[in-house]
Amino acid sequence: MALKLMGTLLIRTQQKPIKQLFTKTNYDSVRSYHSAKSPSVPKMRFVQFLRKNDERMRLGVVSEDGTKIVELSGGSCVSNDMRTFITQNYPLSELQKKLDDAKSEEMNDSFTLLPPVTNPDKIICIGLNYKDHCEEQNKQPPKEPMFFSKYNNTLTGPLGNVIANKLTNKLDWEVELAVIIGKKCKDVKREQAFDYVFGYSVAQDISARDWQKERNGGQFLIGKSMDTFLPLGPSIVHKSLIADPHDLQMTCKINGVEKQNGISGNMIFKIDDIISRLSQSITLVPGDVILTGTPKGVGMHRNPPEYLKPGDVIESEIQCLGKMINKVVAP
Repeated sequence: MALKLMGTLLIRTQQKPIKQLFTKTNYDSVRSYHSAKSPSVPKMRFVQFLRKNDERMRLGVVSEDGTKIVELSGGSCVSNDMRTFITQNYPLSELQKKLDDAKSEEMNDSFTLLPPVTNPDKIICIGLNYKDHCEEQNKQPPKEPMFFSKYNNTLTGPLGNVIANKLTNKLDWEVELAVIIGKKCKDVKREQAFDYVFGYSVAQDISARDWQKERNGGQFLIGKSMDTFLPLGPSIVHKSLIADPHDLQMTCKINGVEKQNGISGNMIFKIDDIISRLSQSITLVPGDVILTGTPKGVGMHRNPPEYLKPGDVIESEIQCLGKMINKVVAP
């Protein structure tokens, strides 16, 4: 399998069908969610990708059913990377005109999907944010959010490999809803918080539980930030397509066996609350990624505990957002 190196980001070219990341993911629900929103807002699912035999990253929009793609990069005022594009605050109505005039291409395996944002200024996570995840640990729900971070080296695409680092033998899964920040955000009130959201994505917060719980002084950083420990994708779905981000089903399967099945409404601290709290101490900027926690079903708290090993396949799916398929590989 070919390995592409982009700065500190390791991208392994996928050998699986791309379309299934979109077409098998609640397509009817996607249509119904959009119908409740303004028709002037385009149905946008943003992706970053590579073309075959070309290592230049490109920005595109994928159709709702995942069968078509339109490249945005190269056009006037449209960047070739997601973070810059969000920062530009490019009018979506103007972008829709470009899409109407653009020629679409058939989505096929000549495209390599990258994480939809590859260079966020910050990746911020929240632990113990689902009631049932607290219950499976016999813990009381926290009275305030437990924030921690991951680094950019953790990012890999929706079909990228997860490297089972030789330092750990307790590799675990956590499907999560990711929020992508759309504009500079400081001291924001909760009722204004969604104005600062650009869109949503599927995340898999891979964790080395021995380093998270038993080593590194009890700090999360090493256990959460090993290379490829954050599959993200398959796209960023614009917030206009999601009527209620707290009403999305989320599942995780390992080797085809369902391990997690939850609903985003079970968050203890909701998205608007998270953004408001963070903005009181940290200035959020366009492209920042916020992981909002995971429901019950992680491997560590099963009886007996279950952990990932090379050869395992992780399927992470969230209603209306898409699916990721990531294989665990040896270093």
